[in-house]
Amino acid sequence: MRIVLTGFRGTGKTECGRLLAKLTGLPFFDTDTLIEQESGHTIHEIFTELGEEAFRERERRVIANLPSSPCVVSTGGGSVMDPQNVAFLRRGSTLFLLEADEQTIEKRISHSTRPALTSLPLRQEIHTLLESRGPYYLSASDYCVDTSARSENEVCLAIRRIVSEGTAHPGAARRATEFLAGSGIPAGEAEEFARLTDPAAGDPTLRIYAIMGNPATQSKSPGLFNRLFSYYGLNACYTRLQDPDSSKILRLARDLDVRGLSVTIPFKHEVMNHLASIDCHAEAIGAVNTIVRCGNRNHGFNTDWIGVQGPLSNRKGEKAVVLGAGGAAAAAVYALLSLDMETTVLNRTVETAQELAERFGCSYGPLSAFDGIKPTIVINATSLGMSPDARSPLRKDQLSSSMTVFDLVYTPPETPLLRMARNSGCTVIHGTEMFVRQAAAQFCRFTGIEAPLSLVRSVMPP
Repeated sequence: MRIVLTGFRGTGKTECGRLLAKLTGLPFFDTDTLIEQESGHTIHEIFTELGEEAFRERERRVIANLPSSPCVVSTGGGSVMDPQNVAFLRRGSTLFLLEADEQTIEKRISHSTRPALTSLPLRQEIHTLLESRGPYYLSASDYCVDTSARSENEVCLAIRRIVSEGTAHPGAARRATEFLAGSGIPAGEAEEFARLTDPAAGDPTLRIYAIMGNPATQSKSPGLFNRLFSYYGLNACYTRLQDPDSSKILRLARDLDVRGLSVTIPFKHEVMNHLASIDCHAEAIGAVNTIVRCGNRNHGFNTDWIGVQGPLSNRKGEKAVVLGAGGAAAAAVYALLSLDMETTVLNRTVETAQELAERFGCSYGPLSAFDGIKPTIVINATSLGMSPDARSPLRKDQLSSSMTVFDLVYTPPETPLLRMARNSGCTVIHGTEMFVRQAAAQFCRFTGIEAPLSLVRSVMPP
């Protein structure tokens, strides 16, 4: 196994990498040193004479040529902002993010000869760069280790302990196996989870991901993500955590030290009360569909809106109707407004539609108001049409060939609404397209790797 250390300047990755290599008997590779050896110039010379992009180009080449055999690698924090680098660094590896508070970093690098990356004073530069790099660090790493109050030896011992024992609480794997077996998910998935997490035979550094929902049995996420993990050589597995009590799921996720959670109905709003941070998109939408855990902290994101925006990105300024007023509808409205569309929310319960519409400053009404709007874009954000429910939120006579109908339901792929829309000459967008795009964005949040949409489509379970 390769052990990769990354982090901001002053977090101790190079010194800890050297010591860890000695303790483990593995060869050590520092990407900055390799860059200097390959170019014949110091890092300082490359930055001051050729610029940062010249350095990054050399860095990408060095990372791509790192050995795949067991070793210890130290690489700069800027490297993991490039998804291509992350894919190379994470394959067959366990990646540790070394962290430290801003004051400690400033103290450690105040006398460094390496050129500044900005024109800001050192303290402000550290804060600004940590803010911008934080999401990349969070996504790319398997584990976070705080080095602020630890010596190099203590950091290395902590890393060795994680590699040999993992980070799950004692007995958590057994409790999780019992939970899965009694939750109603497919028996084969529960058995596979038990096999992979068996303390006697499993890999303690296996990173666990899951979808949390009630129900979660209909989700295609486990099959999709497990195939992506395999494709990119990641030591990870993805399962289902199904229960009506979100706090029960979150406690289990904490005890297992689950790395990432996909959040589905009915938990997208209530999980927001259990997060250390929420990104601006999820905050505006009022729903989280992605949780990333690192260092015992939960961080929330929303990728649903990306799944809606992507297929409509060339359709700006049109008139749109969103059917429904739940979490999926909020993501749809947010996506449509980002495309400057005149948006109306229609829902069976008008008060719920009003609440959502007023939050975003758009129009609202009952479902019966649809005929008077004459939209060019129609988005179904209700659960109508989701298997086994065979109903449609609209009648066939309400559809016209000038409409584009986008159904966010993806099970089954061809919903009653889409079938009627196709027969009426409408342009149709399947829910699988939304699912693929939001899943690709979620995979990047989980791993730091940008999987091409063509790849995600190709490994999508039937």
